[in-house]
Amino acid sequence: MTDQQLQDLIAELRSIGRECEWSEFKCNNERPEEIAEYISAMSNSAAMAGVESAYLVWGIRDETLDIVGTRFDPSTARKGNEPLFNWLMRSTLPQLDFQFFTTEVSGHRVVVLKIPRAPNQPVRFGSEAFIRVDSQKRKLKDYPEHARKLWASFDTTTFEAGIAKQDVDGPRLLQLLDFSTCFDKLGIALPADQAGILGRLCDEQLAVEQPGGRYDITNLGAILFAKNLSDFGRLGRKSIRVVKYSGDGRFEIERQWEDAPAMRGYAMAFEAAVAFVNSQVKQNEPIGEALRAKVKMYPEIAIRELVGNAIIHQDFSIRGTGPLIEIFEHRIEVTSPGQPLLDPIRFIDGPPRSRNESLAAMARRLNMCEELGTGIDKVIEAVEIFQLPPPVFETPVESTRSTLLAHKPLDEMTREERIRACLQHACLCIATGEQMSNKSVRKRFGLDDKQSAKATRIINETLETGDIKPVDPTASRKYMRYVPSWC
Repeated sequence: MTDQQLQDLIAELRSIGRECEWSEFKCNNERPEEIAEYISAMSNSAAMAGVESAYLVWGIRDETLDIVGTRFDPSTARKGNEPLFNWLMRSTLPQLDFQFFTTEVSGHRVVVLKIPRAPNQPVRFGSEAFIRVDSQKRKLKDYPEHARKLWASFDTTTFEAGIAKQDVDGPRLLQLLDFSTCFDKLGIALPADQAGILGRLCDEQLAVEQPGGRYDITNLGAILFAKNLSDFGRLGRKSIRVVKYSGDGRFEIERQWEDAPAMRGYAMAFEAAVAFVNSQVKQNEPIGEALRAKVKMYPEIAIRELVGNAIIHQDFSIRGTGPLIEIFEHRIEVTSPGQPLLDPIRFIDGPPRSRNESLAAMARRLNMCEELGTGIDKVIEAVEIFQLPPPVFETPVESTRSTLLAHKPLDEMTREERIRACLQHACLCIATGEQMSNKSVRKRFGLDDKQSAKATRIINETLETGDIKPVDPTASRKYMRYVPSWC
């Protein structure tokens, strides 16, 4: 912070008229243990109060709020032979990105310690967590109601509302976020001045205004509109990665997507990633009546929906990995961090659910998804039109993987693939208000009317697994209809 920004912040804190859960004034108290306890108490209280930062200020008398100055100097203060800052960082867990600032107000030296809110668990000094009760520091264990409220605050803190970068001024914020793309894609007229732009970004929850004319950039703002995700710490590992291999193994990388958009926020990178994937897949030969001309091996809508799902529904609490698209000779795999909220078998006809509701809502406004839970329906529908083998939905450790398979004739599909295709077709029929029949199965596999026996064999194979059931077991074969077993 600049001196002017610090002075504005101090003026705002004093204007409250008293200390509160997230502000404390001291004169010369510089005991390391006391400071560590305040870091714990004020970080926890900030989380409980729903504010992003707490402030411990030296040089202001707490009774009168008069500015009297302080002899405390964090740059030279020590705990034993260790610098105070290092000791505080080591002694408080989980570690916080707290900062000391020093300025002069009315000829008096004032020190400000900015303390971020507790992230997802109470902040402790050693083994003890503290909390503010009114303006007093107390042990959290002695106030069980406060502890319940604090833990409840973690449950309501979403990834999107978290802070990707703290304490930047307006010009720097506009350097970090592609605000012009933001307004353009959201269909919002660009405000005439910087104050209007910053205000609208805050209204959209892409940034949060803080005292002293400073701003915090939210995870939502960074993950969607960052000019470079590497400017936002661990979010740099959340960029979309695309890898193309030679053959069907991971032994030889043929090409990686390393164009400029790869490190940009998803609002810019999404379309570019989908375009790159489509540029790398081969054309297919004409397929029966459905596709009479050469087309790309995989339907673009299927790639688009799977990539969009991987971006929007990922588990951001899993660090060090982001959406990954891998292109092989005969398949495409799209992997997303985190286990799904639905059983994969219900991806097609299950109710829509998202662990990142604000991101999903913003992605809908950006035309990245419909937020209606119909994305996988579109994938299955497109796969059936292209008469491809059924997609595979799997849940490896801490991830969700969707696989599109290259075309192969029905006679070359495995029994497992035929059964999976039949079940997915039954789910799609339910999602579109219909019921599976021998006729619809023939259409799914590109069979003519004379090949009804083949369709019957596929249906019977799937009935044997218990994945589908007849709607009316007494109906004649001609009028028999089938639904998934859970219907």
